[in-house]
Amino acid sequence: MIPTKLNRENISIAIIWLFHLSGILGILYGNSEWFISATPLNLSINFVLLLINCNDHKWFFPTVALGFLTGMITEILGVQWGWIFGDYQYGEALGVKVLGVPLLIGVNWALLTIITGAIAQQFYQNILMRIIIGVGLMIFLDLLIEPIAPILDFWVFEGGEAPLQNYIGWTAVALFLQAVFHYFNITIKGWFSHQLYLLQIIFFTVLLIKQTTIGI
Repeated sequence: MIPTKLNRENISIAIIWLFHLSGILGILYGNSEWFISATPLNLSINFVLLLINCNDHKWFFPTVALGFLTGMITEILGVQWGWIFGDYQYGEALGVKVLGVPLLIGVNWALLTIITGAIAQQFYQNILMRIIIGVGLMIFLDLLIEPIAPILDFWVFEGGEAPLQNYIGWTAVALFLQAVFHYFNITIKGWFSHQLYLLQIIFFTVLLIKQTTIGI
């Protein structure tokens, strides 16, 4: 008999593949505006499934909470005063905001911290190397998203393009969160995190290619 946890993980992986592939096909060939507007739903489902599948370690939920709070506070400082990431504003696509920052942005910081940390711990035992890989994975995803974020009504920087300050800020915040994750040696079992990160890369790569060729 297959263990219950394995069943749950497989079902969760199937769900995120279904939602991401539906989103890709919908944006490419269907009603792109509707599928883009479903981003909050997709991100919320990803987060709930992450909580269900990756919560074995006693420091998991405190780290998730820290990721959320760190993300929200740093983003509020950015939106309100231009600190850390530069001068930018959020659009309406990501849902309910607090002081100009969508709550889902805090969720996304927590989610990215966990899934990239989980992947990084598969490569090295050395904590420093794990932190570096985790930070690199977070920055790589941001590099994919930034060019299309204004088109998706996620956020827009003053001047239209993300400044160097944004990537420096991302590196600093990601470094802090990855250091906490690996300091507490939060072990994430299974492949859910890997699959979710892969799907994020595929999703935003497809959108980026479409935008640079025929437009979204």
